Amino acid sequence: MDNRSKLMVGNWKMNGGLTANAALLAEILQGLPDVACRAAVCVPSVYLPQVGELLSGSALAWGAQDVSAHESGAYTGEVSVSMLRDMGVRYCIVGHSERRLYHAESDVVVATKAQRALAAGITPIVCVGESLAEREAGQTEAVVKRQLAAVIQANGHCISEIVLAYEPVWAIGTGLTATPEQAQLVHAVLRAQLQAASEHAERVPLLYGGSMNAANAAQLLAQPDVDGGLIGGASLKAADFLSMLKTASR
Repeated sequence: MDNRSKLMVGNWKMNGGLTANAALLAEILQGLPDVACRAAVCVPSVYLPQVGELLSGSALAWGAQDVSAHESGAYTGEVSVSMLRDMGVRYCIVGHSERRLYHAESDVVVATKAQRALAAGITPIVCVGESLAEREAGQTEAVVKRQLAAVIQANGHCISEIVLAYEPVWAIGTGLTATPEQAQLVHAVLRAQLQAASEHAERVPLLYGGSMNAANAAQLLAQPDVDGGLIGGASLKAADFLSMLKTASR
């Protein structure tokens, strides 16, 4: 939106290492003075202490890639929102298509995770998106509206505090990208749904995720309802990520 700087979020997925992380972040931080947009990286939870220490005091925020729907207890391997808060995270991705697909996360579970994050003062980056079969069946709008409706129902008046990311499942890691026009159509649908739910809907950044890269970022970010990007593989290359941050700063 014109009244708000763009938000660009790198999702490292299950990548990283102590040495590689330090080198990547050092290079990004070196180029950050030329960046005017808001930026963050969402990293594997085991690296949150390292990343938090390296980014402390910088303009680059850090976040997690998931959070448990439970507050605490006998949930071996899970990470609670209070643990994330201890790590100083600003953002947490919830409902990424890989979580929905590989871990069978339902709309209700995703909505609960968003609720947990909001209650702890962490901004959830709520992901919605359709599969190729759903798009070909003309179900795109129905799918994303259903996914967002669950989050709105669970979070009510707090819905204006989320970040929403549209990530067509068929474009994640495939090299395929929604055209700027396709992205804008879905973002407009989501914006209207948010506006119907909250008078503060304009606060919600709508990010595009799905093979956004240095080559296509400018066209996607030029769309009126695309407020930034959720960036996968390209966020692991400092030069590409910085290029996209500079594009978003124009």
